[in-house]
Amino acid sequence: MHLSTVETVLEYDVKAPTHFCFSLEAAHWPTQKILSERLAVSSGVSVHSFTDHVSGNRFFRFDASPGPLLVDYKADVEVYSEHVDEHLPESPISQVPDEIFHYLMPTRYCESDAMGPVAQQLFGNEPPGISRVRKIVKWIHDAIEYRPGSTNSTTTAQEVFVQRAGVCRDFAHLGITMCRAMNIPARIVVGYVWFDEPPQDFHATFEAWLGGQWVLFDATGMAPVDRLVRIGTGRDAKDVAFSTIFGSVEMTRMQLSVLEHEPRTTPDSGRAVVGLAAVGSV
Repeated sequence: MHLSTVETVLEYDVKAPTHFCFSLEAAHWPTQKILSERLAVSSGVSVHSFTDHVSGNRFFRFDASPGPLLVDYKADVEVYSEHVDEHLPESPISQVPDEIFHYLMPTRYCESDAMGPVAQQLFGNEPPGISRVRKIVKWIHDAIEYRPGSTNSTTTAQEVFVQRAGVCRDFAHLGITMCRAMNIPARIVVGYVWFDEPPQDFHATFEAWLGGQWVLFDATGMAPVDRLVRIGTGRDAKDVAFSTIFGSVEMTRMQLSVLEHEPRTTPDSGRAVVGLAAVGSV
């Protein structure tokens, strides 16, 4: 079990009447427990909250008038580690549960149909099961450069494969795409986690359906997945955007912080460190 305190502070200059929908809150999920949380939004704003009971994703929406706007979410969350069997098999398509089946399909950012021949060439001869997914993760980690600013909100997995650079969501999309192309259900997971570099931001990983369970992977290798505070789960990034804005606004500040209360041991020195990371204004 790991305890983390997470916080997001967002400030906007609203230019015209605007509707906001945010997904910043820790999800209701079997592997984590929300001990305390608070959400503060500028006074005079009426907030409507709801939960997608299938995914556990939580959202809050509101209308905002022109002027400054502040959104501040903070939570203490316990995250529980799950044992992963390194012999988990792939599931035959006929045995994929109905509620999981749609995670086999290509989506806007994950063109698994177009990437099928490439995936077969790279991974078709690998033994099926969790070891094949780990090969996919390693290939992405080795072949794709983590380069902030190299992609944007419309970049797809196929484009990342061609240009060989991206950020965490692109690494996740490529992992999802390769898995689906090999008939392994896969989905994106975003959340809070502490890492050294680059500056703290929402972090994207992916899950693959193996042996009748979801297993989490991080192709960036930037942070241990067993410490991720889950915010959202979905088919690709369009399902887990931290904000969806209908109107004219300018973001004037974005600050995320993650404090881990249990020390990690660095692999090179065995030194115990406590994770604390934050970014300032943008």
